[in-house]
Amino acid sequence: MESHKYSKVVEGKTLHVELTNWAEQANGSALVRLGDTLILATAVMNPHQREGGDWFPLMVDYEEKFYAAGKILGSRFVKRETRPSEEAILTSRLIDRSIRPRFDMRMRNEVQIVVTVLSIDDEHDPDVLALFAASLALSLSNIPWDGPTAGARVGIIDGKMVLNPTYQERQKATLDVIFSGTADRINMLEAGASEVSEDRFAEAIGFGYRSIQELTAFQKEICREHKKEKAIVPLSTPSPEMIELFEKEFSAAVENAVYQKNRPATPELQRGEHAAHESTDSVRKAWLARAQEALSDSFVKGTAEFLMEEKVNDIVHERIIKKNERPDGRTPEELRSLNASAGLLPRTHGSGLFMRGETHVLSLLTLGAPGDQQIVEGMEIRTKKRFLHHYNFPPFSTGEVKPMRGPGRREIGHGALAGRALAPLIPSADEFPYTIRIVSEVLSSNGSSSMASVCGSSLALMDAGVPIKKHAAGAAMGLMMNSMTGEYKVLTDIQGPEDRFGDMDFKVAGTRDGITAVQMDVKIEGITIEILRDALSHAHRTRMQILDMMESVISQPRENLSEWAPRIITLKINPEKIGALIGPGGKIINEIIAKTGVQIDIEEDGTVFVTSEKEAGMAEALAMIKQITRELKPGELVEGQVTRLLDFGAFVEIGPRQEGLIHISELAPWHVERVTDILNMGDTTQAIVKNIDDQGRINLSLKDVPGRYSDTDIATARQRQPGRSGGDMPRNNGHRGRGPRNYDRRRT
Repeated sequence: MESHKYSKVVEGKTLHVELTNWAEQANGSALVRLGDTLILATAVMNPHQREGGDWFPLMVDYEEKFYAAGKILGSRFVKRETRPSEEAILTSRLIDRSIRPRFDMRMRNEVQIVVTVLSIDDEHDPDVLALFAASLALSLSNIPWDGPTAGARVGIIDGKMVLNPTYQERQKATLDVIFSGTADRINMLEAGASEVSEDRFAEAIGFGYRSIQELTAFQKEICREHKKEKAIVPLSTPSPEMIELFEKEFSAAVENAVYQKNRPATPELQRGEHAAHESTDSVRKAWLARAQEALSDSFVKGTAEFLMEEKVNDIVHERIIKKNERPDGRTPEELRSLNASAGLLPRTHGSGLFMRGETHVLSLLTLGAPGDQQIVEGMEIRTKKRFLHHYNFPPFSTGEVKPMRGPGRREIGHGALAGRALAPLIPSADEFPYTIRIVSEVLSSNGSSSMASVCGSSLALMDAGVPIKKHAAGAAMGLMMNSMTGEYKVLTDIQGPEDRFGDMDFKVAGTRDGITAVQMDVKIEGITIEILRDALSHAHRTRMQILDMMESVISQPRENLSEWAPRIITLKINPEKIGALIGPGGKIINEIIAKTGVQIDIEEDGTVFVTSEKEAGMAEALAMIKQITRELKPGELVEGQVTRLLDFGAFVEIGPRQEGLIHISELAPWHVERVTDILNMGDTTQAIVKNIDDQGRINLSLKDVPGRYSDTDIATARQRQPGRSGGDMPRNNGHRGRGPRNYDRRRT
């Protein structure tokens, strides 16, 4: 087996790289290891162009393998990996957004990156390693790619910045950001934070950037020894004749369509996107027809469409950078019109509608019991989630007709981003024990629907009465940059052509007190720290404007939960009583649930959550639970039914599956010859708890019950005892007393 090994120490930890012939038929591959986390990355390119394609076909697959964690997971019937987990999809997106800008978008050869986790420890997250390995595999291959790139993770823990923190350290982090870049540019960001300032965020990026520079230099050292010559692949490039035809006959028409020179004076129509879209589409159809007519022998539809896209890109860049003219008429720092409302639907527990321009998102909130938490069980993570945010992007939101087949990578990524932005606001389980699920339905989309989801969800949280202390909001910043001169303009609240042709999509969410989530990807080589700071400043101003509007709609949580939301009452029981409450095979707890209609969740520390939509069922369930789990004390008065009679006493059921013994000597304040002289099967009686022995057995007394026997009863009974005058003892149900016997105290 061929093998070449390299290593580099990064922040006191050794990164190992091994080049082998394991994946011999891939164009490039690499094994990368940190600690006991081991990654295999492969890069493969189809030598033939994809027929009919009008975009660069890149696929990135991050493969989680249960064997890597030494686990046999899956359902009861399927013990193998099936569809990717949410964590795997997010990591795939992270790698994709890091490497995609380094390809020539005119390529039409399919490229696939497969990153497989072969081994994982409890300290080192595979995502940074996966990004490094994917970059190295591409750099070592013959696939045309302008790398390398590398990633870094920075956490702020106890006020200090930590590079590539462990899983355990990240649990305490107020900022957790992973980002990637080249030797002098940043091209991807993904962050969650607990209200971190813009300055502190930018400082963290600067802190971790030196690691990216070291890792890209390390890759270049390896590639100098093993790099293959890059293949020359055909590019979707328009011919000089096609370019000349477009410039002569369609250049002006395209510019007029995008910028709508003759648009109506009404501001709403003037800034709408429908007219511009229809005009641009009309010009596109005319151009394709003309190009096919004039260039019939060499006409390729995808190439002609690519040429028009490039021309629109050039027009939008020049008009914005040189003249501050955006296609919809706004200034670079201007936010679209805002509208919002809360409490829209009759039966939902909370709802919020947020509208920014043509982006409209309806967020619906549902409150559930603690047992409704989502169980997450995968290669990396095994936990429970009590706050869930899901994002749906139906085709009608963009006026399209497409099959609806469940959430794709985009929906999962956007939902996770909005969820991360809201997570710091969610109260703890001790304060608010509910499971919270929010679904954001995108009703109309024209830029930054994920950030609109943050706003709509924040409104829904307050509408539902969830005790959050403040709102969260977000918006997307864009960038138009001249790569030749370095001139650039940061754009506030991008939409339409700015989103499609812009150089950056920079989403920032947070509260008035700081950032809670960031996501950035670019279409160019990357951005500098200076551009990052500028974009953060724009995002802060925009967020304050949006929060002003949201607070005018609802500024604090409603005092009461929706009448349709379940109520939760929390009890604390002795952990030793959990078994009694559950019963053998769950019999007792299932009987309570079936009888009362409640949901019961029990924690190991003895915390019991009772969830119910009906007060009567709640009250009945609470009474039953308290009866089963109550801690009896000597001297306490109890009541129950006689369930067993033995020679030495009577057993009384004083709670579900809880019995106490009244010894024959405790039945009356005189000598009792037979138990049935005092009690019979099925009798209901009160008793006093005399004591509880070391084995938990409950001993009861009937003779000590206040008012059970009068002084006259006692005197009469003693007179009637054998050897005394006065006849028989007091009788119970016709039974006459008999002479004294000695009984052994036994239990059956």
